[in-house]
Amino acid sequence: MFLLTLAVGAPEVSLWLLLLNLLSLLLCFFYIRRRKIQRLASIFSLIGLLICAWVLVNIPLTQMQMAKAMKQGLGANYLEQIPVQVRAKMQTHPFDLVNSFRGIALGKTRHQKDILFASPAGVPLKMEVYQPSEVGKYPTVVVIYGGAWQYGNPDANSEFNQYIAHQGYTVFAIAYRHAPKYRFPVQLDDVRTALNFIRKHAAEYEADPERMVLLGRSAGAHLAMLAAYQPDAPPIRGVVNYYGPVNLTEGYKTPPNPDPINTRAVLKAFLGGSLEELPNQYEIASPINYLTHPLPPTLLIYGSRDHLVEARFGRQMYERLHNSGNTAVFLEIPWAEHAFDAVFNGVSNQLALYYTERFLAWALFKQ
Repeated sequence: MFLLTLAVGAPEVSLWLLLLNLLSLLLCFFYIRRRKIQRLASIFSLIGLLICAWVLVNIPLTQMQMAKAMKQGLGANYLEQIPVQVRAKMQTHPFDLVNSFRGIALGKTRHQKDILFASPAGVPLKMEVYQPSEVGKYPTVVVIYGGAWQYGNPDANSEFNQYIAHQGYTVFAIAYRHAPKYRFPVQLDDVRTALNFIRKHAAEYEADPERMVLLGRSAGAHLAMLAAYQPDAPPIRGVVNYYGPVNLTEGYKTPPNPDPINTRAVLKAFLGGSLEELPNQYEIASPINYLTHPLPPTLLIYGSRDHLVEARFGRQMYERLHNSGNTAVFLEIPWAEHAFDAVFNGVSNQLALYYTERFLAWALFKQ
């Protein structure tokens, strides 16, 4: 797990690490007198420089591939369908060197915490709401946090929520009950309850219930897809899946290697047993098995180096959606790990944010 944390963060701060390695290399030549130690230190600094440079050199090619995937999935003229005033607020470049050091400007928003939306079995479920600074009526983005269905809370990724609200959306960050105490489908029930609450109280929070997108990370992305793909789901304009599990049956059969969170144990805790014991439950809990009817457009973003939810699952989901006639976009970031967007101004999140806000604008504002 310690190495996983490093693997998540290191590529995202490649620019800082590049400068540190360059500084280290210079210090080796000017301050280390013993030749063997100087040579060894220089080799390690050069290796560090090459690793950091590999990420940075790959940014332009990754940008081109992602731009192409967006046009293939949404149409070559999808940007023209977004109103000019909405486009004017979005990031102008997929990657901004200045933002990597200074940070991404969030803008002024209104923020409400601890809004109780349900108390199933006496468990208080709360949400947070982020709104643009000016009073109005805005499209709705519902955000569902990750955490292996076992932990997390609605204040996760608050920078993202604030940024999206400033772009002209009402953002609801919702909670759900956690495994292993509460097992599937409790989590899905809680998400659906939250959606009903949002629709019922939409006017109170200046949200448009007919223009809604669900966005989730990891386990939250899994729940977002399941909620949006139900035959009786409320009107959903789109789903954004950041590195979420889509095929729990296959995930149990072929866990990642190495497997830092013990994937099978996580799935047992979530579903109440192994694949051999509960095969039907694994099928029901897999979004990839809900492609029998028209579904909302789906944006899937995965990291090629993800050691928790491998990118092959996102690719498989994209292919199934595409082959079933549904609108889908699959974006893959070559150097990224699971939870790459934990570093908000990191390299990977800048790319993901750039295309996410375009997908949201296309799904909720298109003319």
